[in-house]
Amino acid sequence: MARDANSALYVMSVAADLAGVHPQTLRLYERKGLVDPARSAGAHRRYSDADLARLGRIAELTSAGVNLEGVRRVLELEDLIAGLRDQLDRSRVEAAEAAETVEERTHHQRRREVIPDGAEMPWHVTRPPLCGRGTDGVDGGGRGRRRIS
Repeated sequence: MARDANSALYVMSVAADLAGVHPQTLRLYERKGLVDPARSAGAHRRYSDADLARLGRIAELTSAGVNLEGVRRVLELEDLIAGLRDQLDRSRVEAAEAAETVEERTHHQRRREVIPDGAEMPWHVTRPPLCGRGTDGVDGGGRGRRRIS
């Protein structure tokens, strides 16, 4: 069974080891609003895989020279972008479904205009007779040729 990335699994000491930082740094990040770990019933911090990924992103930004306030703002904007992308994806799916529904309705409406509801449909379509020929293709409407004496 796959594990949820937001499942709070790691105590602070394990999370600090996995992130490569001191536990006091995790407390600082929490005070600055960079991470928000879950709490156990005894109010102990529990970190998830998603929290560890966020700690990795914080480490990338700080090693690039971004201060903690800048990191907070970058993470905030990245979260906003992710939310907007999710919203855009949902809107695209809804628009495609709506377009499909409109296409189906339009198709059925055009069909009703051509073939009114309740109209009997012939099983086969007959051609009108050609000029000067009957339905059997013989001159004179199928009566044969006249003889002139």
